[in-house]
Amino acid sequence: MSFDHLQDLIRAKKNPTVAGLDPKPEYVPPHMLKASLDRYGETLEGAADAILQFNKGLMDALADVVPAVKPQSAYYERLGWQGMRVLDETIRYAKEKGLFVIADVKRGDIGSTAEAYSDGWIGRTRVGNTDCAAFDADCLTINGYMGSDSVGPFLDTCRAEDKCLFALVKTSNPSSGELQDMVAGDRVVYQVMGDLVQRLGRDELGKYGYSRAGAVVGATYPSELRNLRKRLEHTFFLVPGYGAQGGTAQDVQNAFDKFGRGAIVNASRSIMCAWKKTGRDGLDYQDAARAAAEAMRDDIKQYVTVL
Repeated sequence: MSFDHLQDLIRAKKNPTVAGLDPKPEYVPPHMLKASLDRYGETLEGAADAILQFNKGLMDALADVVPAVKPQSAYYERLGWQGMRVLDETIRYAKEKGLFVIADVKRGDIGSTAEAYSDGWIGRTRVGNTDCAAFDADCLTINGYMGSDSVGPFLDTCRAEDKCLFALVKTSNPSSGELQDMVAGDRVVYQVMGDLVQRLGRDELGKYGYSRAGAVVGATYPSELRNLRKRLEHTFFLVPGYGAQGGTAQDVQNAFDKFGRGAIVNASRSIMCAWKKTGRDGLDYQDAARAAAEAMRDDIKQYVTVL
């Protein structure tokens, strides 16, 4: 069970956090960006090369601190095929470092299209007589608001490949309530979605009591987070919104069960861009990122004890 593996890594490092790898060229330290642009020019290839070196350096610094990384595909897609190559190499390098990889792609569709997304990100593609893995992430994020037939194909791949997913339930953005808080019978929409995710994943629970179908629940809505934790007892949570978006360690404690399990908290810019606050022009970007990740871990540790 893939969430068992993630929880094992969290317990080993006593750290329920994931470092988001959402890079822009301007997040790369100047000396690294200059080296790549000197080589390739001010091109997408130059930006992609700089981001790959940056990602690898970050993972070298963070691999013994955080259990997982979460590359957001949009930041790679904006660089064209060169960016997608970097995303592929980033995932491969993360796995070499023993990191759990959550592909933040938020795909959502039905039928054969959903199957194709699933095959590409966490499954395999048949080529002749050979099954070939493409991105081969451990987990992915999906948008299941098209209903159960937009979730089912992804779950089928998770079962076949021993992987897992996070479906959007209550997201961290300010306008999420425009739709997700609407009343739907005796529930609100995000509760309907959460109940659907738990129902679809209930056929198989891992050793920690969580299914393959997880939920994205934002730290920026702590009361909703608390209520969903009680409601979805077998659902693992991915919690965005800590740090730059305003979520605090006191807020995210609501995501965990009584053993300090069942959730992982994301931070991206606060780790990637920590070097911008040290006054050393990024020459210490690895030390700065590591210090930021350790500070986040220690901040959450004040409220959550992982057993």
